[in-house]
Amino acid sequence: MVARSTSPKPRREKNIARTTTGKKPNFRPTKKGAGMTAKGVKEYRKKNPGSKLQTAVTGKVKPGSKAAKRRKSFCARSLGQLKKSSAKTRNNPNSRIRQARRRWKC
Repeated sequence: MVARSTSPKPRREKNIARTTTGKKPNFRPTKKGAGMTAKGVKEYRKKNPGSKLQTAVTGKVKPGSKAAKRRKSFCARSLGQLKKSSAKTRNNPNSRIRQARRRWKC
């Protein structure tokens, strides 16, 4: 018979899940445009050093600026996600992807 160790395993610190939904202060509800809040992004970057995660580009931007390029890139990427989603999601104006695209002004 093998003797088992009785010492408890050391607890690991929980990382923020890489999802689009979660705890209230870190994630925006679907009705408010989905995605992470500024507080959520700050917390994520604190726990993941070197991360380049940023919040959505929601304001008015100059054509050709970095923000405008980020918006254009997100809109192109999210359009692909929208096309690959089910017809129910594509046609629902309150789906998370549609709300996020609206928030980004796509």
